[in-house]
Amino acid sequence: MEDEDERDRANRRGRGQKDAAMDTERYQGQGGVFDRLGDKESGTGPAKSVEGYVIFITNVHEEAAEEDIYDVFAEYGDIKNVHLNLDRRTGLVKGYCLIEYEGYKEAQQAIEKMNGADFHGKNLAVSWAFSKAPVLGRAATRRRTAANR
Repeated sequence: MEDEDERDRANRRGRGQKDAAMDTERYQGQGGVFDRLGDKESGTGPAKSVEGYVIFITNVHEEAAEEDIYDVFAEYGDIKNVHLNLDRRTGLVKGYCLIEYEGYKEAQQAIEKMNGADFHGKNLAVSWAFSKAPVLGRAATRRRTAANR
């Protein structure tokens, strides 16, 4: 009997071939259970980032300053973060901006009020930066081939 155990161990090489008893000691409790972001609800809509809700603003004037954007969007709630990316060569704004609010209602209000609003002579386009993917059925996830197109 011992010879069989030794032969089995000799035939099992590489990673992951340790005794099963060692694995149960290592992963007791909630092993493999991870926290999820956002609501338990499925469907479409804005997705919460790690710290809050992020909105995406396009058509930002190239000479706009971060303080200008902060002042305008701070009317709708506490801003946690503003990302205003600059062109390396010219040093001017690339034309878009990301703003993070802590609450959903604050971000939603900023989108409703500022989408299409005039800012430094340009109409802003404001929307959610991250959205939940729609839940697809099994048939929708199959690969498309030339035969079923």
